[in-house]
Amino acid sequence: MRLRPILTSPILWIAIVFAGLTLAWMAQGAPVNLITQIAIYTLYGAGVNLLVGYTGLVPFGASVFFGCASYFAALLLLGPVKQDIAALLLSVLLSMALAAVLGALILRRRGLYFSLLTLACSQIAFEVAYKWTAVTGGENGLQGVPRTSFHTEMQFHLFALATVLLAMWFLWRLVHAPFGRVLQAVRDNEQRASSLGYNTYLVKLLAFVMMAGLVGYAGSLLTLMLQGVYANNLGWQRAGDSLLMTVLGGVHHFLGPLWGAIAFIVLENRLSAITENWWLIFAPIIIVFALFSPEGIQGLVQRLRRNQRWTLTRNTIPPRPAVIEPYESTAQAMDPDKPVLETRKLSKSFGSLVTAKEIDLEVRPFVLHSIIGPNGAGKTTFYNMLTGVLPPSGGTILFEGKDITKLPMYARARLGISRSFQILSIFPNLSVFENVRVAVQAQRHGALGFFRDAHDIAPLNERTWSILDAVGLADRAADPCMNLPHGAKRLLEIAVTLAIDSKLLLLDEPLAGLAEADRQIVAELIRNLSKKHAVLLIEHDIDRVLAISDRISVLHQGRMIADGKPAEVARNPEVIAAYLGTAKGEAKAPPAIERKAHAAGKPLLEAKGLAVGYGGSTVLNGVDISVHEGEAIALLGRNGVGKTTLLRALTGTLPLDAGSLSFAGTDIGARKPYEINRLGISLVPEGRRLFPNLTVVENLQIAQRAGGLSIEQCFELFPRLRARQKAKAENLSGGERQMVAIARALVVPSKLVLLDEPFEGLAPAVVEEVMAALVKLRGKVAMVIVEHHAETVLPIVDRAVVLVNGRIAFAGDAGDLEKDHALQARLLGVVQADESVAA
Repeated sequence: MRLRPILTSPILWIAIVFAGLTLAWMAQGAPVNLITQIAIYTLYGAGVNLLVGYTGLVPFGASVFFGCASYFAALLLLGPVKQDIAALLLSVLLSMALAAVLGALILRRRGLYFSLLTLACSQIAFEVAYKWTAVTGGENGLQGVPRTSFHTEMQFHLFALATVLLAMWFLWRLVHAPFGRVLQAVRDNEQRASSLGYNTYLVKLLAFVMMAGLVGYAGSLLTLMLQGVYANNLGWQRAGDSLLMTVLGGVHHFLGPLWGAIAFIVLENRLSAITENWWLIFAPIIIVFALFSPEGIQGLVQRLRRNQRWTLTRNTIPPRPAVIEPYESTAQAMDPDKPVLETRKLSKSFGSLVTAKEIDLEVRPFVLHSIIGPNGAGKTTFYNMLTGVLPPSGGTILFEGKDITKLPMYARARLGISRSFQILSIFPNLSVFENVRVAVQAQRHGALGFFRDAHDIAPLNERTWSILDAVGLADRAADPCMNLPHGAKRLLEIAVTLAIDSKLLLLDEPLAGLAEADRQIVAELIRNLSKKHAVLLIEHDIDRVLAISDRISVLHQGRMIADGKPAEVARNPEVIAAYLGTAKGEAKAPPAIERKAHAAGKPLLEAKGLAVGYGGSTVLNGVDISVHEGEAIALLGRNGVGKTTLLRALTGTLPLDAGSLSFAGTDIGARKPYEINRLGISLVPEGRRLFPNLTVVENLQIAQRAGGLSIEQCFELFPRLRARQKAKAENLSGGERQMVAIARALVVPSKLVLLDEPFEGLAPAVVEEVMAALVKLRGKVAMVIVEHHAETVLPIVDRAVVLVNGRIAFAGDAGDLEKDHALQARLLGVVQADESVAA
């Protein structure tokens, strides 16, 4: 057996800490009960952290199981059970049974409601224990509980330490087992876990019951230590102790509950000896940690060692095999002559708003079937009905001839329906390998397996490596998911979608936000996958859809207006009018613009030698950029080169590592984001980030300041918003949201507007509207426009800046770059329009 895994095992370090504390207390002649209490509360906190750190649930009242199990043990020992170890085991089982009943009810609520329900249960238990004097002893509790197997404090102390270590070992094994890995997936992205075939409600219920078992055992041990039980452990005053200890030690660290328990118990013991109001001293300590070390004591140590990462599990992946088996799809056995999916008169309405009206569709195996349509056509709503996110208002969904209209999402996934999402939906705090392995596990082993290490299950690992290799991510398997560039995250999402032995792949805008080189890679991958699966694709890149699809269906205003081969759909007049805006070859030419006047204006923003990055890494290095008054600049570059990072640096949301930054003669390098905004720099962020529950007008009013555009002027710039001014942002189409986001940046007195991917995900007709508005703004306000598609933005800007690997590779006249296709291809990986279609 290798020595390193043993030496780095957290169970070994817990044992060493317990032993060290015991010896230190014995050397002082002090009773070991305090160390026993620390061990008990370590298990108490670790049980709570099974929900908080691993599952993403925050129980304010886990004390209901700690306190009730204490009473269970006492009542059993004072009653029918005379053997203390048997009473311990029975109290744990009773605690788990109580959790099964309570969890079945309160887990139907999430977030704050779940937390408050646990607290309410604890308070009810306190009232019962405090007032049911005949059974619980009331405020005096139950005393004189016999401890038959342990005649000295040291005997019980050693027993408690040994069994707490055993319970912690079980927990460490559990979180590395298949079930424990699913808990972490649910924590990161519950909807994604459900879309892979996991019954997340059942997963959370099992975690809740296991938490109750661990916490219940800790409570039972406390009864034996005190040889009595009291109601105060159930009251709201003590309900948060375990959560407090866990947060103090570090929620995202396995050893966090240990350090939290030591700090809490020792400080309580020492401070309460000084003053009854010991919380007046202890509370500021909690405040200091909350402000300066959110990751608790463990996080503080890591920060000092400059090695900040979660340590809830081992930071490893299984070894890469010498030869990775090629990916094979289980869907290849499907009959190509029978539709795998059918919808019949499928409809969806939200009150009077109809988003899908009697849609009839057939999807066949080994066919790349695309769905297109303008913003707001109902494409994503249609996908949500197919996958069970939304129940249809009418109609039927058949999969391989079986009616699945009323099946939940996880049940549809188990049949072989998998999807990617318009907004990236992966597990951000898991590694690339673990993202895919958890998905593979869903079909092959489910969430079961409570002891076997998930990384020792060879069939799962082999399948995971095959899928990663198929999408080109095998070399990045060990990388944390959050560190991947956008293009790699899209590939990872496709890998996760493949991993559940999919027969039908529903891909929702997989090319959104990708640079041209990445778009070609992903498009080719999708094309290859359609040879082994049925693929239903939503995508706004019309040229590419026409080039790679076998069949295209068109939605408009919730109706199917066309369905057929790509060439037929492209010529359909109704499609051209509804989606493309103008017939191919008849698109409106960008308006002629005068570039030199704006580019020669007075300097407004000047950045010199900028270096910025994340977590010690450098994304941009030595960047010089200037923007003149009224000038429009295109900020271009392949995905991951640092375009959004530069915008974040300019707006103050990302601190500079080096360089200087000035705006209108004022140094803004160290200014806060709100100060920079008040000086005249506004950001239109990628993803729009509107306030969903506010109307269009309210979104604008909340940002409006004297000197900016009036709301009426915004409506003149975007006429479509006038008709939608009372609609809530959550009910707007993507194009309408983008218009509101731009208008919101203009109702403040902006001199410079930074637009991050303003055309992303928009239909061509909507792109024309947004582009026309930006042309009207030329000269009135300076603009920096981040855009992947150079051909879209170059005609309307004065200058272009191209980033390559965090440095500026080109800065010059936009017209020159627009004409130089070879330079575009070298710097951006961009191809000409007709070459793109051929690809």
